[in-house]
Amino acid sequence: MTDRPALVLRSLVKRFGDAIAVDGVDLEVRKGEFLTLLGPSGSGKTTTLRMIAGFTVQTSGTIEVDGRDMSRVPPYEREVGMVFQNYALFPHMTAAQNVAFPLQMRRLGRSEIRRKVADALALVKLEAFGDRYPRQLSGGQQQRIALARAVVFEPRLLLMDEPLGALDKKLREGLQLEILRISRQLGATVIYVTHDQEEALVMSDRIAIFNHGTIEQLGVGEDLYDRPVSLFVADFIGESNILSGRFERGVDGGWLVRAGWRWRVSARQAERDALAHDSAAALVIRPERLRIAEVETALHADFNSVEAAVTEVLYLGSSRKVELVLPDDRPAVVRQSIGELDGDLHAGQRVRLAWRVDEAVLVADPNG
Repeated sequence: MTDRPALVLRSLVKRFGDAIAVDGVDLEVRKGEFLTLLGPSGSGKTTTLRMIAGFTVQTSGTIEVDGRDMSRVPPYEREVGMVFQNYALFPHMTAAQNVAFPLQMRRLGRSEIRRKVADALALVKLEAFGDRYPRQLSGGQQQRIALARAVVFEPRLLLMDEPLGALDKKLREGLQLEILRISRQLGATVIYVTHDQEEALVMSDRIAIFNHGTIEQLGVGEDLYDRPVSLFVADFIGESNILSGRFERGVDGGWLVRAGWRWRVSARQAERDALAHDSAAALVIRPERLRIAEVETALHADFNSVEAAVTEVLYLGSSRKVELVLPDDRPAVVRQSIGELDGDLHAGQRVRLAWRVDEAVLVADPNG
């Protein structure tokens, strides 16, 4: 018998007047899982989080936490911890008093509160900062205190709404690992909202990609990056080269045809996407999957190719980024590891871009 999910959302909808912010979201989150809701602004991810917390009441649908229907339960009875981007610490309270506040609301004894606060401050490595006020703490320290306050009462769920958005890049990366460490140490179930793709890929067990109030794709980071199910996901996660055209089905999978070019499509991709013959489609190729060769280079049958002209070569330390333009003036980009560079490139140089047939993903093109 499998464990009951920590969280279940069924047909969750939120309307603000005539606008639909969340449109029928279904989701199950496993106990101890770190799940990220990722998407652009206005995609519904924060509204979904606020409905889970109880701060926003859903128009329809249900929210179950540990098998209990929380749809009409007020926020303070849901036993859910919340961490906000702006910290939301009480400025007139010390760090220790801020952490103690949810325990006092639950009327725990003084000795138990002291013990739990000390444990929570130790968890975020701020044992010596309990007597300081928020104004005496850095942004990173304030966010650690906010995290300690959210976990001190051992909530069923830990909800985090872009908690690192106000911090600089280096501090943000350090706190990503710290949040991971703490969540794993506690065995916490975390629902994390961000619009930062790299942050989501680094931290998450699974990622739910939101678009126009629905979940476009749900899966582990590798699947979202290597096997996107739509052009939106392919374009949103990471950097992509997109070749648009018409799909022609064949016995060996088929081809994508555009302006005299015919690119082979693997049978696996064609069958999975089940595209109709002569439908608008696109091949998605990640920049690191593209090889640069001389125009006259003969290629193996397992490779597709297209001619291009180099427009810019950028040195990025451990890699270089090559920007190019295709015959139809569409841009393309290649990323090469410094240790794998093969010859010099310069602006204006004509080259052949090549990729293995099975390294491109075929998706429907809603704009075709």
